[in-house]
Amino acid sequence: MSDSNLLTNLQASFIGIDTEYPTVDGQRGPRIYLDSAASTLMMAPAYEVGHEFLEHYASTHSDLHYAARSASHAFDWAHECVLRFVDADTDRYCAFFAGSGATAGFNRMAASLSRARPERKVVLVSEMEHHSNDLPHRHHCSQVVHVPCMGEFERYGGLDMDKLRAIFEEYGEKINYIAVTGASNVTGAITPLAEVAKLAHAVGAYVVVDASQMIAHAPVSMNDADIDVLVFSGHKIYAPGSPGAVIAKKTVLSEIKPAELGGGMVDDVYIAEYMPTETLPDREEAGTPNIVGGIMLGAVLDLLTRVGMDKVREKEIGLIDYTWNALKDIEGVSVYGPEPADVPRTGTIAFNIKGFDHGLTAAALNDFHNIQVRNGCFCAHPYVRELLKKEMWDMDIDPDAPNAEADVERKRGMARASLGLYTTQADLEKLIAAVRDLTSRRDEILSLYEPIGSNGYRHSSFAPAPRDLFDPKRLLGNFLATSA
Repeated sequence: MSDSNLLTNLQASFIGIDTEYPTVDGQRGPRIYLDSAASTLMMAPAYEVGHEFLEHYASTHSDLHYAARSASHAFDWAHECVLRFVDADTDRYCAFFAGSGATAGFNRMAASLSRARPERKVVLVSEMEHHSNDLPHRHHCSQVVHVPCMGEFERYGGLDMDKLRAIFEEYGEKINYIAVTGASNVTGAITPLAEVAKLAHAVGAYVVVDASQMIAHAPVSMNDADIDVLVFSGHKIYAPGSPGAVIAKKTVLSEIKPAELGGGMVDDVYIAEYMPTETLPDREEAGTPNIVGGIMLGAVLDLLTRVGMDKVREKEIGLIDYTWNALKDIEGVSVYGPEPADVPRTGTIAFNIKGFDHGLTAAALNDFHNIQVRNGCFCAHPYVRELLKKEMWDMDIDPDAPNAEADVERKRGMARASLGLYTTQADLEKLIAAVRDLTSRRDEILSLYEPIGSNGYRHSSFAPAPRDLFDPKRLLGNFLATSA
């Protein structure tokens, strides 16, 4: 099968892409899923690999019975797939799995690196970071310096490299590492990682990269960029339920002690002492791992490696440009972040409709048009506040108010449409048509909804039937009824 045929087949292979829901007009149809920055849909071939593995399930770290041998070999293969996908030389880098997403990896690296190099008390963190690549560093490190972005207000975004150079000159060898996103989960703005790494290494600092929003959208080469640590979530790249992945230079891991202790990461244990293994990745994977999730992630990465992420990136650029320009041309719609022509971006576009709170936009797109987007601050509150600062000032609202009331929270956020491999031009044309529809019916839409909680909205009369929503208790009840 050619790479182009494989890409086409993969685009049509996702579980849940054709799940149907009702709309206000009494119709039913397949959803348009534009919430991939939060979590992608599952790639069906990867799910099938995981399902087949369950027929042979056993724990790893043995090859003396058939199932354990299969599990061990498949789990090793998953690690190899991770390294190959991010172009990490096996002589220099090690991959290990941690937690249920990127958060566990960042907490582990922040704690470990702060202990390993206590004389380097400063950590740099960009202002675009998701909380998972910000808060762990604040908690574990003595001093965090936040690196600003370029531009201002709604065009704020993309790391300001001139200011970053000045910060490196100011703090020099006091810097332990810089934590930076590969691409923003709010605006999709891409960071020039190789340039950041060069600045960091000049003063002996490490580079810790959050690749969660980049990993499914653009090629990543740890070798070329000379990245020290890279972390990503499997649920952002078509393997929901998989663990997070950490790829680190072996020289970095040799400086730190094991962060988690338990079975599988020791060579021997006595009453008086224990000896952690030097074998990687075993030393970093205490306990029984998420074997099924790791194997499914490996399957996704293997397939995408065969396609080539350069081809995925090429497909997406046209969709990004179309959506950005079309939304920007709608009167009363604001889009956020730097222009795609100024700062390259992934398929994540945040926007607001004038007169609508972000929660109302998301609810109305769902109820009237079966389009699923995310809304809020996307676990990147400082960055979102900067993007919205002028708008909030115009509404006489302090965007930095720490104890904002619910009505402020309903305004302090955005709607976010985010693309996946399965997103088509037709999907985005429907989004644009839907946004135009909402702007043309503003007063009518406003009259039909009531606020719920801090940022939610509910239609005054429309609600889905219970059968339209997933309910595990209902499914178990069906099983129990047939078993009676």
